[in-house]
Amino acid sequence: MNIAVLGTGYVGLVTAAGLSEFGHTVVGADKVAAKIEAIRQGRVPIYEPGLDALLESNVRKGTLSFSPDLAASVRAADVIFVCVGTPQGDDGSADMSQIEEVSRLIAENLNGYKVVVEKSTVPVKTSVRIKRTISLYNKTGAEFDVASNPEFLREGAAVSDFLEPDRIIVGVESDRARDLLVRIYERFKDRVLVTNIATAELIKHASNSFLSMKISYINLMANLCEQTEADVEQVAKGMGFDPRIGPRFLRAGIGFGGSCFPKDIRALIKIGDDLGVDMSLLKETERINQGRIRVFLDKLKTALWILKDKRIGVLGLAFKPETDDVRAAPSIRIIQALLDEGAAVRLHDPKAAENMKEFFPEDGVRTVYCDSPYKAAEGANAVLVCTEWKEYADLDLGRLRGLMANPILVDGRNVFDPAAVAARGFEYFSIGRR
Repeated sequence: MNIAVLGTGYVGLVTAAGLSEFGHTVVGADKVAAKIEAIRQGRVPIYEPGLDALLESNVRKGTLSFSPDLAASVRAADVIFVCVGTPQGDDGSADMSQIEEVSRLIAENLNGYKVVVEKSTVPVKTSVRIKRTISLYNKTGAEFDVASNPEFLREGAAVSDFLEPDRIIVGVESDRARDLLVRIYERFKDRVLVTNIATAELIKHASNSFLSMKISYINLMANLCEQTEADVEQVAKGMGFDPRIGPRFLRAGIGFGGSCFPKDIRALIKIGDDLGVDMSLLKETERINQGRIRVFLDKLKTALWILKDKRIGVLGLAFKPETDDVRAAPSIRIIQALLDEGAAVRLHDPKAAENMKEFFPEDGVRTVYCDSPYKAAEGANAVLVCTEWKEYADLDLGRLRGLMANPILVDGRNVFDPAAVAARGFEYFSIGRR
């Protein structure tokens, strides 16, 4: 099948690479010509394990290409996946201008029946707006359908998630559109759930908001554990044995971040508020998550009292391991608070340092980026762990301690075993453990 993927951001690139791997002929289109040229030259704009190899393989096979000509890409396609951005406002509402722009472009280039698929995360009933916009600007009268096929890609595991999905949601309003989309995912037909469009649109927000609630819940339990003799990791393990609950997303820490969970929970709150639905459960989930930074910084202040003129090493800038994404990362608020208190920070991350420089440019004095975690620890009054990269768990703690001015380790992701850290002479603070 001939497929156009409009937008070559995170979702678009993975979608284009994955669909071409399934044997379809795919063009990834983006109006930013410089981005397309970089991708053509093998410079992938994001870090995602396995993505560069998948792109290269399918370009070489001839099933995948990239173009700055969106109009031509639309005309050549049977199915069009819309993967453009929907940036969020302060009130949780989505900026749909890119969706509207693409809808008009599709309308102006309809030259036969096509299925227009929402892949971007959009508010429920967006399909109604897309359909109306295409109808308004459709000068040829060509038939089309709008459908929803939300993505469920975990950053750091997006390639495997696409190639071996646990479920595929297809929201349609016609048998013709259903048959085309089911055919695209023919190899996974036993995992396809076909719904109406509004249901499919809502499933993505509902899924991410539920997972966010699990994280905030275990962080609430961590607060209780710290006031008792309980251990939150054992609490989570005991809960996770229950098959109705499961062990995933029960890791206490400094809260969730990234481009999905914070955005999607705010979006669902906004949707519910606009429809007159009581969203207090999700509002409390978000409030607990926002409070994790204060809990973490209070631990640091317990250790150091005054942060002014202290040197703090920060290990981990990405919102999670195996990605270079710093969007809504807890580390941003932590670093900003440290700088506001007059501290100097020494920052390290295996992949995300360049992206973080957009938020905190290096000045060589108060903000320094280091090429190793050991460099970040040099002369530090404390070291903070904000992302659970495996290489941090494998650190030589004796060497780390020897480089620090004060052997204080504040672990926001429970990376280390408390007994092992104490044996190395550290004063150790973790989450929900005493």
